[in-house]
Amino acid sequence: MAAPVMINDPAKAKEFFEAKMAFTTGPVELERMMKNKEVNIVDVRAAEDYAEGHIPGAVNLPKDQWRSLTGLRKDKINVLYCYSQVCHLAATAAVQFAEQGYPIMELDGGWRWWKDDGFDVEK
Repeated sequence: MAAPVMINDPAKAKEFFEAKMAFTTGPVELERMMKNKEVNIVDVRAAEDYAEGHIPGAVNLPKDQWRSLTGLRKDKINVLYCYSQVCHLAATAAVQFAEQGYPIMELDGGWRWWKDDGFDVEK
């Protein structure tokens, strides 16, 4: 027997989606922000994976270098990405970098969605 569907609180839904939109972006939106030079893109995947291909202009800041904060900027939004929608490296990095005062967003879908959707790739 299926559980009954619960109707959620519209006010809480509004709050959730406002926060989601403030701190995440999709590939199409990121590409537009890149054209306007509004963002700093940060790839938090391993260096060898970054070398095989990454979003054009992205800086690589793998987990073993997070303490250095190398490549992060305080004058632009730092859009972080990792491997895929289910990878938590970017979200984990976002917590650490935001604690240090850096403006942060996360790319929904990560590298996989960017690449699989046919956006430009740099090597």
